[in-house]
Amino acid sequence: MFETTLRRPAHPADTAHPLSTAGLLIVRYGLVVVIAYIGALKFTAYEAQAIQPLVAHQPLMNWLYDLFSVRAFAGLLGTAELLAAILIALGPWLPRISVLGSGFAVLLFIGTLSFLFTTPGVAEPTAGGFPVLSVLPGQFLLKDLVLLGAALWTLGDSATRARQRTP
Repeated sequence: MFETTLRRPAHPADTAHPLSTAGLLIVRYGLVVVIAYIGALKFTAYEAQAIQPLVAHQPLMNWLYDLFSVRAFAGLLGTAELLAAILIALGPWLPRISVLGSGFAVLLFIGTLSFLFTTPGVAEPTAGGFPVLSVLPGQFLLKDLVLLGAALWTLGDSATRARQRTP
C-alpha cells in the first residue's frame, strides 16, 4: 500500500524561488570575485603596505613579520586567497574541494574582523569613540561581517552537496 524509498533530500537551490537561486549564485560568485580581487591586490606594494599596520597590531598575527617581509607575507596571503577563490568557485562541481576554500575564507574573515579590536584608529574619537567607527579602517573592516556570512553559507552549501554525493 505504502511505498517507501530512501532518497537523498533535494538541494535547497533545486526547489527555491528563482530569485533565491539567483541570489545564491551571486553570493557564491560575488564572494569568489571579492576574494580573488583582494588576493590579487596583495601582490602590489600598495596593498602589502596597507595591510601591514593591521597585521602588525594583531597579537595572534604580528609574529608573521618576524618570519616574512611585508611583501613576502602579502604575496603568501594573496596566493592563499586566490586559491580559496578558485576552490569556492568549484563548489557546484567539486563540493569537497570547495569546503576547503570556504573554510579558509571563514578563517580569513574572522581574522580581518579581529582587526576591529586590535587596530588603532578603528573608533572615531571625535564622535565619542566606539561604537562609532572611523571610515578607515573601521567601516572598511565592518563589511567583512557580511563576507563571513557568505563564506559560512558556501561552506555549508558545499558540505551539504558533498554529503549528498557520498554513497
